[in-house]
Amino acid sequence: MNEQKKIFGEERRTLLLALLKESNEPMTGNELAAKTNVSRQVIVGDISLLKARNEPIMATSQGYLYLKSNSPVTMFERTIACNHLPERTEEELYICVDHGVTVKDVRIEHPVYGDLTASILVSNRKEVKQFIEKIKSTQSSYLLELTNGIHLHTICAPSEKALDDAVEALRKEHFLIDSND
Repeated sequence: MNEQKKIFGEERRTLLLALLKESNEPMTGNELAAKTNVSRQVIVGDISLLKARNEPIMATSQGYLYLKSNSPVTMFERTIACNHLPERTEEELYICVDHGVTVKDVRIEHPVYGDLTASILVSNRKEVKQFIEKIKSTQSSYLLELTNGIHLHTICAPSEKALDDAVEALRKEHFLIDSND
C-alpha cells in the first residue's frame, strides 16, 4: 500500500461502484485496491457486499465488470451443449470469438451441487488467451473436468447469423453434443 489515505467502508464501496460504472473494461481487484489504498481481499469483500445489494457486478477472468443495462446493440443469445477434453478449450473459444460471438459463461450439472455456472465473458482472441493463461497460472481446473467434458455455454452475438455460423463451425470440429446421438 502506498502513502495515500485509506478510504473506509461505505465511502470506499461508493467509489468502487463509480469506478466500475465508468470503466468500459474489467478492473482487477489489485487495480481497485490500489485506487482505494486497501488490500485486494478487502475489495473482494466489498464486491460481495455490493452484489448482495443487487448491483450488477460480474467477476470475470479479466476482473470485475459493471453490467450496464442500456446496451445500444441488440444481442442474440443461445445456449449450446458441448463435450470435449480440457486441452481443446482454447480451440473451442477461438472458434466462437472468430465468428464474432461472445462466450458469456460455462455451466455444468454437478451431481452434488446441482447447476454450477462460471462467467467467462470472452469476445476476442486476446481475452481467450488471458483466460487460458489465468487457468494455467493458477493451476485451476476447468468446470468440464467435473463432468467428463460435458458442459453448456451461453453465447451471444449481434446477429443470429453469427451464432449460426459459430455453431456450425463448432459442430464441424466435433465440439457439440449432437441431438441425434
